[in-house]
Amino acid sequence: MTRSYSLFGAETPADCPQLPTSGALGSVTSTAVPDDVELTMVTLSLDAIDEAAVAKLMSVLAKYVVVSRGHAGCRNIDLVASVTAPHRFLLVQKWESPDAQQAHFNSSEMVEMAEACRGLLSRPPTVELWEGMSAHDLA
Repeated sequence: MTRSYSLFGAETPADCPQLPTSGALGSVTSTAVPDDVELTMVTLSLDAIDEAAVAKLMSVLAKYVVVSRGHAGCRNIDLVASVTAPHRFLLVQKWESPDAQQAHFNSSEMVEMAEACRGLLSRPPTVELWEGMSAHDLA
């Protein structure tokens, strides 16, 4: 199950789980995350404005991943590039708790990454909060 968030002041559905209400990438309106969430998974989709911005954006995001993996509560952060949308990058983040994820979104590393992305993106990043599923959930 996935719920979409669009940053930089775009509206967020009222039933969305909690993401930071303010921080490096803009304002997000949200509601609380249920207590039964075992792992907080977040993706950020970022599209480079053109071919010249791709290498710069990749460098910004790679630095962000390396630095952010050491944050308290971080299980993992991966950076992947789309095969079907050549200018699109996806950050896949796994956090021990919603609090750890929120603290990271308000961190200086997130602010630095957001500022470094200025002028490189064709649209605001899209953030999605994911709910983990297992075979037990499908039965």
